[in-house]
Amino acid sequence: MKKIAILGPIPRDHIVTHNRELIQKWGCVTHPTIALSVLAGEKIEVIPVSHVRSVDKDNVCEVFKGYRGINLKYITSQNDQGDIISLRFTDVNNRLERQTGYMDPIVPQDVKKLITCNVFVFIPISDYQISLETLKYLKAKSKGTIIFDAHGSTTACLINGERMRKFWLDRDVWLPYIDVLKMNLEEAHASWFKKEYESRDFTEAQNEEVDRDDLRKFALHCLSKGVKCVYITVDSRGCLVYFKKKGKLVEELVPAVKVKQVVDTTGCGDSFAGGLGFGLLQKPKDYIGAAQYGNALGALRTQGKTFDVFRSLSETQAIMKQGAV
Repeated sequence: MKKIAILGPIPRDHIVTHNRELIQKWGCVTHPTIALSVLAGEKIEVIPVSHVRSVDKDNVCEVFKGYRGINLKYITSQNDQGDIISLRFTDVNNRLERQTGYMDPIVPQDVKKLITCNVFVFIPISDYQISLETLKYLKAKSKGTIIFDAHGSTTACLINGERMRKFWLDRDVWLPYIDVLKMNLEEAHASWFKKEYESRDFTEAQNEEVDRDDLRKFALHCLSKGVKCVYITVDSRGCLVYFKKKGKLVEELVPAVKVKQVVDTTGCGDSFAGGLGFGLLQKPKDYIGAAQYGNALGALRTQGKTFDVFRSLSETQAIMKQGAV
């Protein structure tokens, strides 16, 4: 049986949506883990790897009750630390974030018994949550594909609890240990930076658009450092995919799955990453096909407040074919 590990936090989320509705739930790792369980049932083993508070562990594990194929042995509370986050959406895509609880990092010891996994999906939401040594360890010991979401690397937690975007300044130290890099436009902007900046308003710099030429240069840089494929989601348009075939760059926009109404976008990026993992679990070099699974799971995540939004493999493939939910 093929195995896929989903690594990152399981935060206790307090969410106010763009429609001013209040949602409280467990986030991040829960979304792709349950999505893949619904998608593949017992045909694959899905292994969430996370650290939670002792008081939360039973409640977190209860979330996964009734879903098939999930191995809960790697949800641990040894250091009694876990994420607590509040999110207030200002519109469909943008939100204000505050964090008051902090998961201890996932380190090599956490993955020593998981080196036989076929795919590892890292979805940190803050820059401290995944140790670089963990990726180095897996690269040396495992043949599994390492998928890494740049959301964590471009997000810092300030001492007052605010969560803020940051430059991924040590990017090139990480890239050689990443097979597949996933991010959105804002994270791409924070990952492709100048070596020096003049004294000027950084708010202005932050609001600059990242054009396709810059994205292409960034993707080529990542590929030159050992990354095999770069995915950049571009909101409702879909996902840009960059990889090399016979030494030449392939750049393709995979159209988004259309949705009539967005209920809640929390966990869309995590669900997208899980879709990539599932696609590459089936066909390790089918980067376009993986993006289609990612788009489908991301779109499904927007359709409700609970995990009931996810669909079986046949239903998901029908959605991919139709291009709409």
